[in-house]
Amino acid sequence: MEYRNLGRSGVKVSPLCLGTMNFGRVTDEAEAIRIVHAALDAGINFIDTADWYSAGRSEEMIGKALEVGRRDRVVLATKFTTPMGEGPNEGGSSRYYMMRACEASLRRLRTDRIDLYQIHWMDFSTPLDEILRALDDLARQGKIIYTGCSKHVSAYIAEAMMLCRERGWVSFISEQPPYNLLDRQIENELIWTCQRHGIGLITWAPLGGGILAGKYSKDAEPPAGSRYGKVGGNRLHERALQIADAVKALAEAKGTEPAVLATAWVMRQPGITAPIIGPRTAEHVVSSLKALDVVITDEDRRKLDEIAPPGTAVSDFYDINVYRKLRQAAGVER
Repeated sequence: MEYRNLGRSGVKVSPLCLGTMNFGRVTDEAEAIRIVHAALDAGINFIDTADWYSAGRSEEMIGKALEVGRRDRVVLATKFTTPMGEGPNEGGSSRYYMMRACEASLRRLRTDRIDLYQIHWMDFSTPLDEILRALDDLARQGKIIYTGCSKHVSAYIAEAMMLCRERGWVSFISEQPPYNLLDRQIENELIWTCQRHGIGLITWAPLGGGILAGKYSKDAEPPAGSRYGKVGGNRLHERALQIADAVKALAEAKGTEPAVLATAWVMRQPGITAPIIGPRTAEHVVSSLKALDVVITDEDRRKLDEIAPPGTAVSDFYDINVYRKLRQAAGVER
């Protein structure tokens, strides 16, 4: 297993990160524990979750999986911000909520510290200095080790980094955006920004919600239990399927599977620390590990750039999760 530094920190993480959004949703506790153990046995030492995933059940399952001698083998990341209740202070990034959210995650995870504590999305209702000072306090208390963000725009990240450096606060070492061959928008600005500030990119949706795995066809109904129920909308449509077919053809020529090639491509892109894989079964972990052995040649890159040009998007992953929040904050979109 090749290990990489997470951003400008000295901590080493595997080039695949185990995502656990499925835990408690489509994956039960017994299978979730099997997934965690299979990942660790294969050398993956990076696990990402969030308090919001299955209303805390994902964190609880991870806590059970790691409690017997495995916790210190893992760089454990979780997120906060998404509301966990109905009250006005049951979510967001205020100091008031963050302190309670951190304690709740520590209990569910059955651990004394969170290795990477991430803001799940941009919270414009809380002053940025309040957010960053609260994170710094948690780090000084030893309850969190590193801090990161998810789905933040470049300008907001740069502002945060400058504030932290000016005031001596702990600063971000990671950002977590969507990134795949159907949506390469982070190449236009975010990758450069993160490289400039020493921030690692932990990217989600490497398979575009399964589209790049070749499981969908315009001539057939989507498989039972699929993420997308029909062809259409802003992600699963004819152009996305054309790209998926081209990726499948290239994968077959290389003697591998389209999902493996799509994951390997993300893993080998400049600035990327680790794509997040989201297995539903332990067998899916084994399949994802094949990406480690796939070599992406210059010719592969050229062909994939022709299929999906740099900086472009045909499916909406980044805009709807990031830029849309800016438009809403500015009052130009509701």
